[in-house]
Amino acid sequence: QVQLIESGGGLVQAGGSVRVSCAASGGTFSSFFMGWFRQVAGQEREFVAAIARTGGSTYYSDSVNGRFTISRDNAKRRVYLQMSRLKPEDTAVYYCVADLAPEIWSRWDYWGQGTQVTVSP
Repeated sequence: QVQLIESGGGLVQAGGSVRVSCAASGGTFSSFFMGWFRQVAGQEREFVAAIARTGGSTYYSDSVNGRFTISRDNAKRRVYLQMSRLKPEDTAVYYCVADLAPEIWSRWDYWGQGTQVTVSP
């Protein structure tokens, strides 16, 4: 029903910035909460950020709060994650997620394929 495609990942130096994007198709985009997870190699996926249907409320994990900013453009059916002051420990595959009514930030109905972000020292 819903397809999510991430883009914008790549290699960036520590202290730098990068913005990853997610394009959504299917469903009514404005009806979905959107979010981002990440997975470090060999570890479990972890919640990064989420944004409410109209973008009025945002939520962040403690590890990225103050450095990352999630935003959405409902007209373009896109959600973004602006990542600043990047650290090597931010290196991970970043996944776009969507849910009509997320009950817990750790469980979402729809997932993208992920985009790799690598932060070099």
